[in-house]
Amino acid sequence: MRTGLLRAIGAATCAYGIATAYRPGLLARPCGLVDPDGQVGPHTAMVLRPLAWRDAATGLAMLVAPQGPALVTATTLRIASDVGDALLLGPVLPGRVRRAGAAVSALGWAALTVAGLVGRDRHATAMY
Repeated sequence: MRTGLLRAIGAATCAYGIATAYRPGLLARPCGLVDPDGQVGPHTAMVLRPLAWRDAATGLAMLVAPQGPALVTATTLRIASDVGDALLLGPVLPGRVRRAGAAVSALGWAALTVAGLVGRDRHATAMY
């Protein structure tokens, strides 16, 4: 397991989740979930905030979990969340480019996280 990479992904995911919970437009705008004026409606914000907090929580778990089964579990949850986003959000977003972009982005993060999970630290003395 590449612990440093997993910690970095966790930190980035946690920061993005907190920022998006505060400003849902960070996720809504690229996904095309804004009104004609480019504003995020209150219902859209309400639906996106739990996803943002999920990202913050799983990222924090990856950041602070002890190496071993706890980090593997936190990482697996993060991967499942990204795959779920690709499968559930990607197909329903407005516009082909946005659908593809959401799916590729989510699957890209999942793939990077899988690489961290199955990769091996250069200086590792034990595999978990």
